[in-house]
Amino acid sequence: MQVRIKAHRNGPYEVAGGVELIDAEGAAYTLEDGPVYLCRCGQSADKPFCDGTHKKAGFQAAECVRLRAPR
Repeated sequence: MQVRIKAHRNGPYEVAGGVELIDAEGAAYTLEDGPVYLCRCGQSADKPFCDGTHKKAGFQAAECVRLRAPR
């Protein structure tokens, strides 16, 4: 399956497909079982994963994806 990233309204990014997550130390984790939800609000106690704290924090974000010109 192709990797897909979806921004949820005022919530996390949903990442679906065969995804490999690499932490700051370089350890790789393959995430193949369904989608993962990545925090956008910065308040999750389980970063980089969403733990639902965005609801309590009142997080709001633009839902449109705007591509930037290459730098």
